Amino acid sequence: MQTAPDRATQRCDMTGDDAVERARACFLDDRRDLGCAETCLVVLRSAFELDGAADPSAAMALNGGIAYSGGMCGAISGAGIALGELAARRLPDRAVAKRVARGIVQHLIDGFEREFGAVDCRDLIGMELRAPGAHDAFLASGIWRDRCMHQVEFVVREMAALSDEAAWNQVLREIG
Repeated sequence: MQTAPDRATQRCDMTGDDAVERARACFLDDRRDLGCAETCLVVLRSAFELDGAADPSAAMALNGGIAYSGGMCGAISGAGIALGELAARRLPDRAVAKRVARGIVQHLIDGFEREFGAVDCRDLIGMELRAPGAHDAFLASGIWRDRCMHQVEFVVREMAALSDEAAWNQVLREIG
């Protein structure tokens, strides 16, 4: 049986729907190996054909709004890592790559907030994950299977399109 990251790296012209399918396979896996940030990172790295696509470790402390602090949704943070890597690979000028990566993530944050009404994990799930027993209660509640899964789906669907050169170039024109 394949591990969740292995399933995420099976790429063949990944569309938004492909990315969502792979994100669901990773995030909803019964082993619960990958949180929101890790799922978005491995799926988008795969979509963008980046090195280390199966390695979620760079995002493991970002779940729950960074170490369960309730801050920025981990799905956005994980996507931010992948987008930074993509911009660095595609744009040789580091200053330009940083500006583009920030612009793309700012656009993602704006769309995410319009869609879900908030960007902070605490507001999105209505729980304080650092409280004693809160993470276990969160898992038992199933919120992650529904609410968090929809947020992960939104992020990977929106960002996977950037694997296409035409979509990437369109974003570059929009950012300026």
